[in-house]
Amino acid sequence: MRLPTSRHCATEGDGKKMDQRPPIRNPFVHVLKFTPMEKAKIAIMTVTLFPIRLLIAAFMMLLAWPFAFVASVGRSETTVEPQCLWRRVVDIILRFIMRAMWFAGGFHWMTVKGQRALPAEAPILTLAPHSSYFDAIPVTMTMSSIVMKAESKDIPLWGTLIKYIRPVFVSRSDQNSRKKTVEEIKRRAHSGGEWPQIMIFPEGTCTNRSCLITFKPGAFIPAVPVQPVVIRYPNKLDSITWTWQGPGAFEILWLTLCQLHNEFVVEFLPIYTPSEEEKKNPALFAINVRQVMAKALGVPITDYSFEDCQLAMADGQLRLPVDTCLLEFARLVRRLGVKPQTSEKVLQDYGNRARKLERQKLGLEDFAHFLDVPVSDVLRDMFALFDEHEDNNMDVREFVIALSVVVRPAKTLETMELAFKMFEAEEDGAITERELAVILKTALGVALLNVSYLFSAIDADDTGKITFDKFRAFVEENPDFAEEYLFTENAGLQSGPCHSQQKQPSSPSLNLQSTATSKTANGICPDFSPRDHDGTTDALSKKHN
Repeated sequence: MRLPTSRHCATEGDGKKMDQRPPIRNPFVHVLKFTPMEKAKIAIMTVTLFPIRLLIAAFMMLLAWPFAFVASVGRSETTVEPQCLWRRVVDIILRFIMRAMWFAGGFHWMTVKGQRALPAEAPILTLAPHSSYFDAIPVTMTMSSIVMKAESKDIPLWGTLIKYIRPVFVSRSDQNSRKKTVEEIKRRAHSGGEWPQIMIFPEGTCTNRSCLITFKPGAFIPAVPVQPVVIRYPNKLDSITWTWQGPGAFEILWLTLCQLHNEFVVEFLPIYTPSEEEKKNPALFAINVRQVMAKALGVPITDYSFEDCQLAMADGQLRLPVDTCLLEFARLVRRLGVKPQTSEKVLQDYGNRARKLERQKLGLEDFAHFLDVPVSDVLRDMFALFDEHEDNNMDVREFVIALSVVVRPAKTLETMELAFKMFEAEEDGAITERELAVILKTALGVALLNVSYLFSAIDADDTGKITFDKFRAFVEENPDFAEEYLFTENAGLQSGPCHSQQKQPSSPSLNLQSTATSKTANGICPDFSPRDHDGTTDALSKKHN
């Protein structure tokens, strides 16, 4: 697999552009780099300013608790009580306490741009980019409701503060929770301003703010006017960002409290009123609001989503390397509409059909016929991933392997078994070293891969071929086979920071490496986007890097 040197911009329906280039940086990774001077400053602050700020912040939380508890007693989760005088006083007190807490944390002044709309004008506030638990700042500034997992209300101290702002709770144990959550959001949004505004982070997960990923439709299903709100942290050292791959929660808190001053900017954009078409199509509504917010932030948009992050972090035996194409492939699969209808049965059917082609290469038209989809720009982009020699031909077996990884990322053996069935010889059910290389490079999403060391270890009898039974037996005996036999032979596969063996520090220390975090299964690394022919990133890349 390879990333194409040029990209098309796919369109949908009415011809509007629905996607741009992939993000210049991996949105789910945050890498911190420190100069010697910054390390010295952090060392000094760790023993001076940090403990003081931490104690003050904890005291403010404790101080806020009794007010939130009294105001929450007897409150109904389904009806709105009148905002009487004493509750308004409590609201002001809590805002003051929370502001004092943020001030103690180094957020000495906060820049607010634009005008917040009234609940009757815009019942829902959509905030982006979502990059940290410090994004709670606008929540405490406005005391708006948020969508939270139901387990949060049982957390001592914090749960009481959460219940005060009347959140919409989502229960993981309830199979119908998502539907109930959407219905509750719709009920509050159509209350005519009786309920507090609901703040929603439509990205659904934290990113490093280098782009806006796909917006989930929950905030847009009620089909009411929304007010987009953009958040910025224009600090010289970004100790704020908390992503899947990067410094942990406590390390982020420690580094942030060690900064003399932390900047925060929140901008309320004009109210976005949906058209009739957008009211009927929440996905289109979400896309258009995202365009507005991206323009205000000056960042690109991408169709990568939380699901792509799940793919990258899946607990499989093959971790995705630095230059993997599988995230781009997963994005195109989603755009093509293939993945939602893909099941184990469909994968097996694809595998059987690919085997019957008997190594025959397919052109673009034949590939479209194989998938039973029309030729489109999205399909051309996908075809280009597998057209490695740029001769307008592809091996559809590689597509099936990549699709299997995307659909079931943690099931390495199932994907390998499917691959063996497509590649094995009829007479002995075995494959060669070259065929194993094709299978593994497709499963990892890389252009080149040397598997000689791994193949020799499996082929102990030196027959020049291996069967799936031999491969499975070897994997069962060597569960970390990729680490021991594959990555050691292909140093580039572990050159990224996400493959570091270093453990994350459990307490503040000066072990400040320019790495993302400790090793994780299927960890993804920075900069998986295509580069120009001269080996440098384009102008947009330079801007964001």
